[in-house]
Amino acid sequence: MKKVVLSLAAIAMMTVVSCKDANAEVEATTEDAIEAVEETATEAVEAVEETATEAVEATEEAVEEVIAE
Repeated sequence: MKKVVLSLAAIAMMTVVSCKDANAEVEATTEDAIEAVEETATEAVEAVEETATEAVEATEEAVEEVIAE
């Protein structure tokens, strides 16, 4: 059992050492992804707000037509 634990510890240490360079790439990619998601979310919010405004205006017009009749 000790050999298994020591082997896993050794593998974990090698993984940490070899991943330092990869971490820099992951961080850069993560930042790019976050920026893309923020931009998309902003566009989606704007689209929803615009659609909601159009729906309110259309509803107000329909109510005015019904009242006018």
